[in-house]
Amino acid sequence: MRDNRAFLIVLDSAGIGGAPDADRFFNDGRPDTGANTIGHIAQAVPLRLPNLDRLGLGAAIRLASGLSAPGLNAAPQGLWGAATEISPGKDTPSGHWEMAGVPVPWEWHYFPDQQPAFPPEVTARICELAGVDGVLANCHASGTQVIEDFGLQHIRSGQPICYTSVDSVLQIAAHEDHFGLERLLTLCESLAPMLHRMRVGRVIARPFLGDRPGRFARTPNRRDFAIAPPADTILDIAAAAGRQTHAVGKIGDIFSHRGIGQLHKGKSDADLAEHLLRLGHEAAPGSLTFANFVEFDTNFGHRRDPQGYADQLEWFDGIAGRLMASLRPGDLAIFTADHGNDPTWIGTDHTRERVPVLGHGLGARPVGHVGFSDIGASIMAHLGLPAPQHGTSFL
Repeated sequence: MRDNRAFLIVLDSAGIGGAPDADRFFNDGRPDTGANTIGHIAQAVPLRLPNLDRLGLGAAIRLASGLSAPGLNAAPQGLWGAATEISPGKDTPSGHWEMAGVPVPWEWHYFPDQQPAFPPEVTARICELAGVDGVLANCHASGTQVIEDFGLQHIRSGQPICYTSVDSVLQIAAHEDHFGLERLLTLCESLAPMLHRMRVGRVIARPFLGDRPGRFARTPNRRDFAIAPPADTILDIAAAAGRQTHAVGKIGDIFSHRGIGQLHKGKSDADLAEHLLRLGHEAAPGSLTFANFVEFDTNFGHRRDPQGYADQLEWFDGIAGRLMASLRPGDLAIFTADHGNDPTWIGTDHTRERVPVLGHGLGARPVGHVGFSDIGASIMAHLGLPAPQHGTSFL
């Protein structure tokens, strides 16, 4: 078991509906009951995912929500099931921490949907750190729309654009040239401890370029300054055991760079896919690779673009096929998600959903309904390492 390798791959926001507590989570005042990211995409546009469906994606959707998704009806040949979250959030840290063995033990702090959204002491601290006399926006907003609305005013005034959403987050957008990328990153990093004490999950730097509305565009230099998990995750456990750990994409930011041996970043999901495929060939025996592919969420879920989301899923299905073909006997690859973001749903925020659990390397094996933490416990069992505090292996 020391030579077994594990690959945990998160398709950010690729939920499959059916969360039993979806009525407690809202988009524009409407509960998330009935949201189903992949299921509704399959109903809206033709969707062909032969590799993931062969593992059991269609079966997982039916298990999670009862929906028979058009085009996803293959007989499962891999490990398959549906995972239910218990953490009180539908965001990136909640989902990733819990699947790594650490359910969120507190209620996140959320900013109200009003203007101003941030309390005076937070705004004052931003101004102090940035050396400015005010901030722009100070409201709930779409990340792409807010730079369209305030980009020119930001360039002229030098004031950062500060906004939030239904997630526990404070985001700061600023122009890479006029405000400065390093200045923005330093601002967010310095502000983060204050927000973390408030139980706000993340402060996110959102740099952009362009000279006018219609030409403003966010750059790949985003950075998330996330609160640290309150207990050891599967990354901490593997690193402490001397195993090689790889973080692909924003995994490093999500886990405050704890337990991470090597970080693999890129400007796009295509770059991250090349890292993942390379690690399929090169990662050492006994290693853990943890990857996040974010563009499903940022580019298509929040923007309510079913066709774009479908195209991204079909592209990734090809990547999954290439990865599985490269893996060695004894390797385990699990494909899953951290929450939903149904592009057919009302509003622009995440949706509370169950997520697929699809595994390659152990043959056909239905695991049924499991918890997010069971994913991490199973990864540890496969590697022959101690289990995290929460979760039971389904292997």
